[in-house]
This record gives sequence, C-alpha cells and structure tokens, in this order.
Amino acid sequence: MTKENDAMSQPLIDLQHIFKSFDGELVLDDLDLSIEENSFVTLLGPSGCGKTTTLRILGGFTMPDKGQVFFEGKDITQVPPNKRPLNTVFQKYALFPHMNIAENIAFGLKIKNKPKAYIDDKIKYALKLVNLSGYENRDVASLSGGQQQRIAIARAIVNEPRVLLLDEPLGALDLKLRQDMQYELIRLKNELGITFVYVTHDQEEALTMSDTIVVMNQGYIQQMGSPEQIYNEPENAFVADFIGESNIVSGTMIRDELVEIFGARFACVDKGFGNNKPVDVVIRPEDIDLTAPEQGTLTGIVTHLIFKGVHYEMEVTTPDGFEWLVHSTDMFPVGQKVGIHVDPFDIQIMNKPASEDEEALGVGE
Repeated sequence: MTKENDAMSQPLIDLQHIFKSFDGELVLDDLDLSIEENSFVTLLGPSGCGKTTTLRILGGFTMPDKGQVFFEGKDITQVPPNKRPLNTVFQKYALFPHMNIAENIAFGLKIKNKPKAYIDDKIKYALKLVNLSGYENRDVASLSGGQQQRIAIARAIVNEPRVLLLDEPLGALDLKLRQDMQYELIRLKNELGITFVYVTHDQEEALTMSDTIVVMNQGYIQQMGSPEQIYNEPENAFVADFIGESNIVSGTMIRDELVEIFGARFACVDKGFGNNKPVDVVIRPEDIDLTAPEQGTLTGIVTHLIFKGVHYEMEVTTPDGFEWLVHSTDMFPVGQKVGIHVDPFDIQIMNKPASEDEEALGVGE
C-alpha cells in the first residue's frame, strides 16, 4: 500500500487501548475507538458509562492510565488541550460574565495574538453562523440559555478547530429549545465541514443528529454503527433496551429463520444461531401488528391503553403473563382479545450472554 493510500484509510482520531480508573474504580476498560474526518459521532450511554471520560481524554483534560490518543497518525496523548486541533463546548456554557459577547468570542483569538481586523471579521462570521448577528455588545446576563449556548459554540468555532467536542451541550435547555438547537448543530456541522464528537444520554438526540453512534456501558463500547443499524439491528439486549423501547423476550432458535417464543413459532430472517438454541428476541413496539385473535401467532388481552398523539400505546398481556408493549395508529380498547403478528424481518435475534461479565462487555466483543 502506498503512503497516499495509507493516509486515505487512516482515521482522523484513533484511541487505542485506553484504560482509566477513578478512586480504584475502572471507568474505561481497554477502549478502542476510531473516528473518521467530517463525521458526526455521538457517544451515548447511561450516567457512569465512561462517555464523558472518553471525551475528556480526547480533549486532553484527562490523562489515561494506559493507552494512546492519535490524531492523523500522530501520538497526542501528552499534548495539552490548548495545543490540540480541538475545541470543547460544555453543558455549562463557561462564558465570562465580565465580558460582552464580542470579548467572549474573541478570547481565544486574542491569546493567539491575532490582529484586530481579523478578530472583528471572525466575530461577525461566528455570530452570523449561530444566527445572532448584531449581538457583539450585549451582556452575557441578558441572553437566554439557548443564546448563551450559541455564543459558547461561536467562541469554539472562531478558532477553526478540526474537531468540535460537545459534552451534553443541550442538557440544560427545555425540550423545544433542545430540538431547535439540534437542527442548528446539524446545520453548523454541514456548513463548517468539521468533525463533531458529541456526548449525550438522550437516545432521541443521538438518533436525530448523528451519522455514527457509539453505545457505551460500564466502560465498554457495546455497539458502533449508523442510527439505523443501532436501532434496527441491536447486537445485544442492552443496546436494544437503551435505544428506544423494546420487547425483549427469551426464545429458542429452532433452526435458521424460525424462532419459538412462548410456545409459538415465528418466521424470522436470522441464520447461524444453530438448532434448538436459547436466544434473546427483540421486537420493537411499532413492529407488532394487532389482529383478530385467530389471525395472530400469539393471542392476548389489551390491559393498558394511552393515547400519545401520534399513536396509541397499549400493553397486551399474553397467557404466559408477559406484557407486550405495542405502538399502533389503530386503537384496541382495554379488555379486547387480540392476535399478535410480527413480520419476519421485524424480529431481531441475539445470542444470550453466558455471564454477567459477558453481558457488560457485549456479546460478540
């Protein structure tokens, strides 16, 4: 392979064999992560999974106990944050209250001794990008939370970073403003052509904004892929349960493309699990069709009903006592007997973890 081809295949960021402990507790356990240039990568997981620690190691704010951080093939593990081609936007905006908006945005440029005309042009450019043109002389205290977060982003992008790190930047905003800012960040990413690495525990936010999602739990990467792959093809029960709502049940893989659930046999599309093997089965609530009882593979009684605006959310209890969560635009009243039908390609089969350690690690890691 030529040097040129090698450079083309090289990820922009490469974290290799990262270990990190705090007070004797292992937070990252032999983590490997590669990030391509001009991608929007979201680190997603519950509190304590290691996602913020990963971001801080990438930004240079936290040193790993072991492992290396590479940027374009160069080891930057020991390089301080201000010398890395990255900028970080935190949940707490960290704006300077004694400075006006222009002074806040210009802070990093002044440290670099950039000329005044250059700084003034950059301030106007950044404010236009975040839709706050004309705010140069405003006080920080006069801005709403969403506006302050936009200024924090403007302050980061004027430095022309190759990578923008965002640590739950929308966590303090109300729902409507969060949704508005999600679209703004996608627009910014597309206009600027830089790599975004985003940390959140909000599954919907990750699915909406990312082109790559990294699902983490207990210091491990459980699965990495596109939003569609993560949602439609979860590799283990943790991912299936964490990303959206799921019905996760024990089943038996009778043979290729046939699984038994609660004594009923469902056609599926999965192969390679062996014959008569115990498996976990994932079925999304929106993939269940409720029918007349005689048309269903299983039958049950509607035991709960809520109208959610876009759809009805129902629970259907089958004779074995399992409560199936169902989302449908058709309403079936509480007490009605129904059939449960699922198309083969809407059934996801996963190996059962052999132990708690394997469950934390993620089957197939």
